[in-house]
Amino acid sequence: MLDRVTFGKRLRAARKHYGWTLAHLAELSGISITTISRAERGQLALSYEKFSALGRALRMDMGSMFAEAGVPATPFAGPVLTRAGKGVVYRGVAFSYEFLGTSALGKQMSPILGTVHARRVEGPEDFARHPGEEFVYVLSGSIDVHFEHGEVMQLRRGDSLYFDSRIGHAYVSVSRELAKVIGVITSESNMMREAREVEVGAPASRTRRSRAAGGRS
Repeated sequence: MLDRVTFGKRLRAARKHYGWTLAHLAELSGISITTISRAERGQLALSYEKFSALGRALRMDMGSMFAEAGVPATPFAGPVLTRAGKGVVYRGVAFSYEFLGTSALGKQMSPILGTVHARRVEGPEDFARHPGEEFVYVLSGSIDVHFEHGEVMQLRRGDSLYFDSRIGHAYVSVSRELAKVIGVITSESNMMREAREVEVGAPASRTRRSRAAGGRS
């Protein structure tokens, strides 16, 4: 199991490697200085949204962020075997993650065995949002997947769901026992990245076209 203290030391070492202050990392990641500081000291468990945001800002691959202690991660170049019960476990806020295939750097997917601890959605802060796409399959128990726009999808054992993980989402166990799931989270695809860049650049493009049109009048 990857404890909070070890995880925090990895975050701090990565930040120090770049010579960044907490304030600079907070600006890059969108995560508050207080949250980063407490996580670095092992005082706070992070949600997927937060540790993935920090990973992107620190240019840390998920493999190196959650590598098993003493097992160096290497570039993905062949089959990666994870024996039963040998994934790297991290206890998040509402979810326990067992990361699989952590010895491979540069993977396009992050496979995870998870236990859903949340029993309700308390507020907007419970919704995770991160680049990429997400797949979840229920191994046991039942879950509700809440989306920020109000839709709720009910999943029972054997059900699965695939969605754009940029949309706010939250998992809740609704069975007597905590639900267990297998999830796969992808990196942001080239198509999604291009669409986002076009969307961001569109206002400026329209402005340039408008000015050009005005100049011809």
